[in-house]
Amino acid sequence: MICAVMMLMCTGSDMIRAEEVATDSGYWPAGPEIVSASGIVMEADTGTILYEKNINDVHYPASITKILTTLLAIENSSMDEVVTFSYDAVHKTEGSGIARDVDEQMTMEQCLYAIMLASANECAYAVAEHVGGDIGTFVQMMNDRAAQIGCQNTHFNNCNGLPDEQHYTSAYDMALIAREAYKNEAFRIICGTKTYTIPFTNKHTDEETYLQNHHQMLYPLKTRKYLYDYCTGGKTGYTTVANNTLVTYAEKDGMTLICVVMDAPAGSHYEDTRALFDFCFDNFKAMNVSENETSYTQQNAAGGSKMDDFEPFVALDPSGTIILPVTAEFSDAESKIVYDDTNEDILGSIEYTYAGRVVGSVDITATNASVDSFRFHGQKNTSAAEDTEDKKPEVKKQNKVFQINLRVIAAVVIGIMVLALLIFLGWKFIDNFYAIRRKLHFDKKPRSPYKTIRTNKMYRKKHRKRR
Repeated sequence: MICAVMMLMCTGSDMIRAEEVATDSGYWPAGPEIVSASGIVMEADTGTILYEKNINDVHYPASITKILTTLLAIENSSMDEVVTFSYDAVHKTEGSGIARDVDEQMTMEQCLYAIMLASANECAYAVAEHVGGDIGTFVQMMNDRAAQIGCQNTHFNNCNGLPDEQHYTSAYDMALIAREAYKNEAFRIICGTKTYTIPFTNKHTDEETYLQNHHQMLYPLKTRKYLYDYCTGGKTGYTTVANNTLVTYAEKDGMTLICVVMDAPAGSHYEDTRALFDFCFDNFKAMNVSENETSYTQQNAAGGSKMDDFEPFVALDPSGTIILPVTAEFSDAESKIVYDDTNEDILGSIEYTYAGRVVGSVDITATNASVDSFRFHGQKNTSAAEDTEDKKPEVKKQNKVFQINLRVIAAVVIGIMVLALLIFLGWKFIDNFYAIRRKLHFDKKPRSPYKTIRTNKMYRKKHRKRR
């Protein structure tokens, strides 16, 4: 794992200039007045809050509760599991439903479509019993999951949102739950479906059950006047004590918005939601970080030149975005690096704020490249121990760079070249070994057979007699 620390002190554009602070630090589009008692618009990818009104006030959620019920069912079961309706599921629920019978059987998938499209209370109860084993266990799962998501003003006491003094949440917490649910692909498909048909069951053998989505910004159940072109799904809710509640998803211009309104008079929940969506789409924009970030660079510390010819050791997640008012520039956002010690692939992140609000972040990821060492200048490690932070000297503005040891690189290159030369010479020697041996054999002067005869004893005797 690269023991990297990322880059660089900002060249100047990552801090709002002094004269802009007074003007821009408090600037954030105010938004329209709404009739609903509380409301929020949150951007799904970044979690940026674009609009808020009494977002931490506690209200009865009614059937928007079923968003969490559906999410838990998806996370803890398979779509083809068979759900059997108990006596309690059929007879201890009231309000909206699809008229199921005791011991009727449906798949989990069919039940979830009935919950999200038709707000079927008996289906929510049957699913809760199936997943949790009993209602009490499932309700505890709901509260545990809500706490895990970050909800602080929420307590659930049932799975369908029927009136209960111990069953409440806030617009902010509901936006967190809706955002978490929307990350799940199966949930997105179900909540964005306009119509669905449940086939014959063991109790309904003579007819299918036709479902229509109750969310009228997505499907014209009663009227077309609330249809919204950019709506991608959501969930309705209503009881006399909760009044109208509504969670809606909409996508446009690279932004996915979540709008939650609570305690709204009849009709105004749709009107408020439309007004808030129009306001946010008109006044905010999404900006891709990797395409706009110029403050963080990889540089050769010795020469100061761009390392364009080298593979980067770290990279910015190309999907990272921030949300800004349309009048703001990317350079207006302040940034800081936050280190992540829990994920081996994510070294940290750059967190952006504007006008005192967190507007998004981008992950810093490690690549496959390796390096001898890095040196980090200037940025404060916000996740390190405080005593370590206090010991770090304050560094003035400077470019943030990577330090790389050129001597080590040169030594490695020379070593590789020498090794290659030795291998080449060895190969040439082996290739010519037999040719050299043959040449040496022919070049050696052989002994004369005549001399051999002359040294023979018989030859010497004959030679003396002749004389």
